[in-house]
Formats: sequence, structure tokens, C-alpha cells
Amino acid sequence: MRTFTAYVEYDPETNLYMGIVHGIPGAHTQAANLDELHRNLKEVLELCLEEYRREQL
Repeated sequence: MRTFTAYVEYDPETNLYMGIVHGIPGAHTQAANLDELHRNLKEVLELCLEEYRREQL
């Protein structure tokens, strides 16, 4: 199991939270609340890492 750090920012104009995991291309998403953002980040990170593993084969 690995640990990643996500940077989270709130945009008051759109009322959305935005999250990004630096160093992982494509690992960014947005959501209406922090719980949803956490789920979205986990999903997109899993997809990015899966794609990276496929490219390494």
C-alpha cells in the first residue's frame, strides 16, 4: 500500500473542491464536497496508476 498526498482547493465561484496529486499525470478531479472529492481522487489515482503499469510492460 502506498500513500499519496492530494492538494485540495475550494473555488467559491463554482462552489467546487478541486484536488490534484502532484507527480501523477492526470490525477486531478473536482467535487461538490470533500467526501465526494476523496472518492473521486481515489478512483482517478487508481486509473492513472493502472495505466502507468500497463505502459511499463
